[in-house]
Amino acid sequence: MGIRYSKIENKNKREIVLLKSFPCKYGKCKFCNYIEDNSTDELEIDKVNLETLQEVTGEFGALEVINSGSVFELPIKTLERIREVVHNKNIKLLYFEIYYGYKNRLDEIREFFKGIDIRFRMGMETFDNNFRINSYGKNFKIDTLEIEELSKKLYSVCLLICVKGQTKEMIKKDIELGLKYFKSITVNIFINNGTEVERDEELVKWFVENYNQLQEDPRVELLIDNKDLGVFEQ
Repeated sequence: MGIRYSKIENKNKREIVLLKSFPCKYGKCKFCNYIEDNSTDELEIDKVNLETLQEVTGEFGALEVINSGSVFELPIKTLERIREVVHNKNIKLLYFEIYYGYKNRLDEIREFFKGIDIRFRMGMETFDNNFRINSYGKNFKIDTLEIEELSKKLYSVCLLICVKGQTKEMIKKDIELGLKYFKSITVNIFINNGTEVERDEELVKWFVENYNQLQEDPRVELLIDNKDLGVFEQ
């Protein structure tokens, strides 16, 4: 049994909900066991989501919606209920996740939630194209020009760190580039989850010793455990 509603009360206060969705359009990330929460049963998806959204109070004026994929994989009934909740609870700020392939469709969501400040997050995982494609199974390449373009569309990128095959230099560079181009970054220390990607304990030790100050940086969400946001599906 998982937890689908939580509050984040340290930096960037907000409520957060983990919703069910249709299968992730991409679904080939080598590190992801998260897509097991997907369903093709629209009635079941909406039932879970509508119950979860009842918990939202609006107390911080900000809501983050995460699901095992992108906002575009949420059914229309769920999206309409999110919109109702946002207006009824006077929420001004809404966070959503997207996959790279949806990067040119963001205005559809902005239009649907007109009048609300929408912040999109995308799983970049690393700025190293080869490592992203070969080790993480995320099959897209980007250059500096596209990073600049993405930084105008996205609020934040997620970085996945401390896995076997990664180096300290790669992690250092990823954090530098993330903070250079984006308003915010989420740094996620990998936890073994039964997929082929494996955690590197030496890198974890090095990272925690050298980067603990990121905990204080308002632009950085540091997830030492992937349950740190308070929502998870077992």
